Amino acid sequence: METTKIASFDRASELKAFDDTKTGVKGLVDAGVSKVPRIFHIPSAKLSNPKPLPSDLLHLKTIPTIDLGGRVFEDVIKRKNAVEGIKEAAAKWGFFQVINHGVSLDLLEKMKDGVRDFHEQSPEVRKDFYTRDFSRRFLYLSNFDLFSAPAANWRDSFSCTMAPNPPEPHDLPEICRGVMMEYSKQVMDLGEFLYELLSEALGLNSSHLKDMECLKGLRMLCHYYPPCPEPDLTLGTSQHADNSFLTILLPDQIEGLQVRREGYWFDVPHVPGALIINIGDLLQLITNDKFISLEHRVLANRSPRARVSVACFFTTGVRPNPRLYGPIRELVSEANPPKYRETTVREYTTYFNAKGLDGTSALLHYKI
Repeated sequence: METTKIASFDRASELKAFDDTKTGVKGLVDAGVSKVPRIFHIPSAKLSNPKPLPSDLLHLKTIPTIDLGGRVFEDVIKRKNAVEGIKEAAAKWGFFQVINHGVSLDLLEKMKDGVRDFHEQSPEVRKDFYTRDFSRRFLYLSNFDLFSAPAANWRDSFSCTMAPNPPEPHDLPEICRGVMMEYSKQVMDLGEFLYELLSEALGLNSSHLKDMECLKGLRMLCHYYPPCPEPDLTLGTSQHADNSFLTILLPDQIEGLQVRREGYWFDVPHVPGALIINIGDLLQLITNDKFISLEHRVLANRSPRARVSVACFFTTGVRPNPRLYGPIRELVSEANPPKYRETTVREYTTYFNAKGLDGTSALLHYKI
């Protein structure tokens, strides 16, 4: 008993000491650490694939890539093919990559540069933004669940809610202000188009998901994964599913994202110019498991250069939103009854945040 107390006290002290630096994992790397501190250590069983991929799953190389034709399909057949591709991907993987998505490649590069520029500012500048006050418009910190998760992740992040109430320019750091505003507008436009195709893939009117206000909120989360001196001891992001309706992820060329399917981890390869789309928990809930929200993780960065990514979550999060969400009426029947109870986005997000990235799905809490 005494040993447990000492260990937990030590961990609490180390977590506080790390957080008090206000410079995150980047601060550790800048200080020249050659060992990963124990607050980041993850049991080895959680880091590797449990066993080799069986022969019947060898054909599942990775998530599919779908051509969106610049969001202007030349004919009905091409649109139908895209809808069918999305339907299959959303039902089997919960993930797919999109190319010819209508967001300029130049803007994608500028957005990634903006994330890198913010995180690579001097520690003194970054410290002014570092906070655990989640009511702030702009939030910069290392690990939102630092004090509740079983292990810390080797990454730093900043985030901001971009819709329904966009931030004022002065709410955002000058170094990435302009590109955050422009990129979020483009992502909202792409999200509207994706929701049309997803609605059609469900056999519903193309405006159905938009009419349910799945497009109402957008939160931008910008991750910075510094090089890790001992990448076999920790993760960039622990196993989790997203607490959104839909997520649009802008990755850089450094790989590390993995998706868990049928108990195995599959690498998501870099596809130049592509955006990664994944179904969130709330879309799985309202589609009554027709679309699935698969767990995913990010490996610790083995590259000598920091990895960056930008995740845009379609959700109103903890903001007031009284609308109740449950399985869509048209998708349930006597033979296929509702699998989840109704909830608000705020209730779901609050539960998810309190639980932290502990490797279990928050959806289990809402199962009927």
